[in-house]
Amino acid sequence: MDIMLTYDVDTTSPEGRRRLRRVAKLCEGHGLRVQKSVFEIVTDNKTLLQLLDQLDTIIDTNTDSIRLYRLPGDGFDDVQTLGTAQIQPHREDLVL
Repeated sequence: MDIMLTYDVDTTSPEGRRRLRRVAKLCEGHGLRVQKSVFEIVTDNKTLLQLLDQLDTIIDTNTDSIRLYRLPGDGFDDVQTLGTAQIQPHREDLVL
């Protein structure tokens, strides 16, 4: 499934800045960063549930916010961009 995940972490404290880094690092392991706090993720239900569980242990539910959008199965194949944004290859082989 194609997922767009966005987050807003309160960074007014050192703890908040640490949470922000942990959320970003976790999301980088699951998808492609397309904006500072926006990730496009191709996943299955099991991995998504694991990701959400891990995020729930990181964030402060009183101050932080995570939004998840489930897109149609080919949602990333029909993306329009403006400015410096570029289409990302979600289903191609990843070379490390």
